[in-house]
Amino acid sequence: MRAFVLAAGLWMLALPLWADARSTVLVDVLRLGELAEILQREGLENAETLDRDMLGGQGGAGWALQVRAIYNPERIVETLRGALDAGLQGQAREDVIAFFAQDTGARIITLENEARAAITDPEVEDAARAGFHDLEGSDDPRLAQITTLIDSGDMIDRNVTAAMNSNFQFMRGMADGNALQMTEAEMLADVAQQQEEIAQDTRGWLYGYLLLAYSPLENAELDRYIAFAQSDAGRSLNTALFEGFGTAYEDVSYALGRAVALNMVAEEL
Repeated sequence: MRAFVLAAGLWMLALPLWADARSTVLVDVLRLGELAEILQREGLENAETLDRDMLGGQGGAGWALQVRAIYNPERIVETLRGALDAGLQGQAREDVIAFFAQDTGARIITLENEARAAITDPEVEDAARAGFHDLEGSDDPRLAQITTLIDSGDMIDRNVTAAMNSNFQFMRGMADGNALQMTEAEMLADVAQQQEEIAQDTRGWLYGYLLLAYSPLENAELDRYIAFAQSDAGRSLNTALFEGFGTAYEDVSYALGRAVALNMVAEEL
């Protein structure tokens, strides 16, 4: 009996290590580290616009260093890992790992990351949006597949909510940095007024991005991905990723707002 109790105790001690190992495998097969680096490059490019529009182009190398630190890939990955650990456990996690470790799933991750990196180029983004505009309202089979995928994950509404939350956090950062004189109620009202514009922009970007990303796939391959996305594991993954990215972008947006404010105040001094 003592041997049994000891063995059970050792198994319980080993369980967190096993869980942590599977968490690492999940992060690896989803290639979240690679995506976080793409998001950092995207953030640095967006920071040039903030520098021009809000800092009079005077941000310089110091501003770039601040933004690079704010979009720290390791921190973004750990935020995503926490959301995945909370929302994706047991068999659901194993099903996700199994799908993205095999050929179709692995190829999809590659295509998504390549398209995300490419679409940061304004010309590529414009072309992707134009491609969607040309298909919009038609009975194109690929458009129908993309619509099914988007609807199954409630992707437009979730992205709109994330964008509005991020905008609110950016304003909070500006206010806390003493560069914006608004109450939280006023900020919320301002963000609410942006909802329709954000929804339209999100729809054009999301359809354009997914049409670009999945263009090399055969219809049968995309159907397999849609079937996975509609499974319990796929839905759990979608929810966990939106939770993780939502948290990550709220943190980033607040830090950006505060950094912009502090730079603005420093210039005034």
